[in-house]
Amino acid sequence: MRKYQYLIPRRIVQLSILLLFVGGNYFGWEIVRGNYSSAIIADVLNLSDPYAVMQIVAAGFLASSSVLFGALIVFLIYVIIGGRMFCSWVCPMNIVTDLAFRLRRTFKIETENKINISRSIRFYILGLSLLVSVVFGMAAFEVISPISMLHRAIVFGSGSGLAIVALVFLVDLFILKAGWCGHICPLGAFYSVFGKQAIIKVKHNHNNCTNCMACFDVCIEEQVLSIVGKESDFIRSGACTNCGRCIEVCDDNALKYALKFDLKK
Repeated sequence: MRKYQYLIPRRIVQLSILLLFVGGNYFGWEIVRGNYSSAIIADVLNLSDPYAVMQIVAAGFLASSSVLFGALIVFLIYVIIGGRMFCSWVCPMNIVTDLAFRLRRTFKIETENKINISRSIRFYILGLSLLVSVVFGMAAFEVISPISMLHRAIVFGSGSGLAIVALVFLVDLFILKAGWCGHICPLGAFYSVFGKQAIIKVKHNHNNCTNCMACFDVCIEEQVLSIVGKESDFIRSGACTNCGRCIEVCDDNALKYALKFDLKK
């Protein structure tokens, strides 16, 4: 079970959130209503995705004080506490892309020699989404977001966007490893910009490391593991999703979650 000590809780969290959304639509539950861009908790607290709110404001619309406050809460939770944890602990597309990633490893599908896209492209897409929102007066990414489409398919039974979700899966599987989460998704780019400040980080103990590199095999953002085998320090890059897979597969106990202000090497 140690090999799945974080994977299982991640799936429980992701599926539980989806279940709450489904229950709100089909059974009238009032625990969580809305979607991943804006949701109301128990008809009291509004939680909003700060990136979605930025698009709305860029499109020329006024956001209510409750929406702005909800966006601030979400921003502080991820930026101060967990960085890109939304990507691995909340986002439903993570289940889809993780499946593609696992199948690539199982069937040894390697395509990097055929296509090589910079991971920085997601930051350009992030900027472009805000620019398009300004020009066309709409929240650009929300219109085409696979996250929103998967949510609508599961919660409301709408299959109109499943082709986009399937396309993301196939691209990740056959064309580019971690294509969506690691190279394209602007939401992940947004949180990675501020993720460096998070206090919960993966910490590497060089003294325990045997350079087996098992962590590199499972990490979708393998570039963040540059210190592995070299020095004891935190994985400080904002691109880390804090998924914990590297910790799970490390038989040397060289990786663990720790608070960033713990400066012991």
